[in-house]
Amino acid sequence: MSEVENRPTNFIRQIIDADLESGKHTSVQTRFPPEPNGFLHIGHAKAICLNFGIAEDYKGLCNLRFDDTNPEKEDIDYVISIQEDVKWLGFEWAGDVHYSSDYFDRLHGFAVELIEKGLAYVCFLNSEESREYRGTLKAPGKNSPYRDTSIEDNLSLFEKMKKGEFKEGECSLRAKIDMSSSFMCMRDPIIYRVRFAHHHQTLDKWCIYPMYDFTHCLSDAIEGITHSLCTLEFQDNRRLYDWVLENVSIDITPHQYESSRLNLEYTVMSKRKLNSLVEEKLVNGWDDPRMPTIAAFRRRGYTPASLREFCKRIGVTKMDNTIEMGVLEACIREDLNDNAPRAMAVLDPIKLVIENYPEGQVEELTVKNHPSDESQGTRIVPFSKELYIEAEDFREEANKKYKRLVIDKAVRLRGAYVVTAVRCDKDDEGNVTTVYCTYNEDTLGKNPEDGTKPKGVIHWVAAEQSLDAEIRLYDRLFTVANPAAEDDFKSVINPESLITINHAKVEPSLKNAKPEQAFQFERQGYFCRDNKESLDRLVFNRTVGLRDTWAKISG
Repeated sequence: MSEVENRPTNFIRQIIDADLESGKHTSVQTRFPPEPNGFLHIGHAKAICLNFGIAEDYKGLCNLRFDDTNPEKEDIDYVISIQEDVKWLGFEWAGDVHYSSDYFDRLHGFAVELIEKGLAYVCFLNSEESREYRGTLKAPGKNSPYRDTSIEDNLSLFEKMKKGEFKEGECSLRAKIDMSSSFMCMRDPIIYRVRFAHHHQTLDKWCIYPMYDFTHCLSDAIEGITHSLCTLEFQDNRRLYDWVLENVSIDITPHQYESSRLNLEYTVMSKRKLNSLVEEKLVNGWDDPRMPTIAAFRRRGYTPASLREFCKRIGVTKMDNTIEMGVLEACIREDLNDNAPRAMAVLDPIKLVIENYPEGQVEELTVKNHPSDESQGTRIVPFSKELYIEAEDFREEANKKYKRLVIDKAVRLRGAYVVTAVRCDKDDEGNVTTVYCTYNEDTLGKNPEDGTKPKGVIHWVAAEQSLDAEIRLYDRLFTVANPAAEDDFKSVINPESLITINHAKVEPSLKNAKPEQAFQFERQGYFCRDNKESLDRLVFNRTVGLRDTWAKISG
């Protein structure tokens, strides 16, 4: 199958194919235009994969352009984090990073041109008056009393705005379109406003800043964007996008195409809501592994390949829908099942003492790093008389469905011997603290000579050689699939979205785990070493369980 035949298809790619075939375009130029006012989330990952993916497939170019027209809410730290996210996902932008602020001089010139054509005016209505004049979805707006100011006066007033001679909110520059339009965005929208704000790129050069709808289309045109891809909430705004380009002197007129945004269960995608979670310390920052940001998924142990695969699976359509969290989790589970090495970690340890094992003896057992991938090699795991096992892996009595350690029943210790429990010690509250067992010396790598096969396999770590670790069990941040529909979305935060285990024991090979390195902890799930904690501490974050337990709960 050829590279072209192997491409995914959707309505946008069909449009591009037709444009190239007809000669409307001879190459493809896209852009990813985030506003640097927060961390990127999983919805942005879809946009990144779409824009950069199309550019790659059509051997075109994709710009990274920051929509930095609102300096009060923007920060250079967000600029840096966004660049890191794009690179981490596996994409490279064309040339240098672009900023809308790179074009502020030209944008100002286009605004002056609109004034000179009688298509823009300086308006002194305050915010309350503007709302009154704007009308409603059912009633048309009415013209501003400043709409017919002369071109000469408007040029003078706009120059005064530029020089900082008006207060914030005192006036604005508006496009003169149609106050009776059925589309609210066409009712003389504001295209420039006064803001005395320090800008992370232009510093204090400007005290007037262009609005997004004026800036975006012109930035696309300046950069030669052929296909401007955005989400459906900008569908009506395409009329303003086209109006601006039709009424200024610019050679290239790109076209905007809209597709559905990503809605994911058990999350909120609003930057305002995400920011409130951070500001109110309901989560531990933008990269808290419970957040839907790319940085959070990375810290939790998701891989770039899994997010790209997720974006590929959900596709590109014009239909709004909500994707089940299980679809995303299946992508990372499949990736890590194939690629993550195995290791042993005991989260709720109790002692297992092998009474007939030689005192002081330590064996070095060779264990496969992956059950089906020989290329991942092997590791050495120490084995001794005293081990740790999971408390839930032992019962004094149990029915036949219980496949773990029971008094007088045999189980296999993963990669080691068959053992049989004989008795146990308990504390004052009746909790088992130590289990005593015997081992069959002739069962390393094979079943007992009598042909019996243990019904279960449990994991373990050598007590003396084990390492202390902190395990963070992350789960879905909300208890309902659509938290945004609640009157107070914060009222449905999952109280068990983070459970911290401070007394876990892990095998010594994990001492050398690198930040973000993924492992399957035998019978526990997939985990990665936290990328923010000091290397002096072993902290592992649960990425996802071995199977989808929420499907059973919700079913």
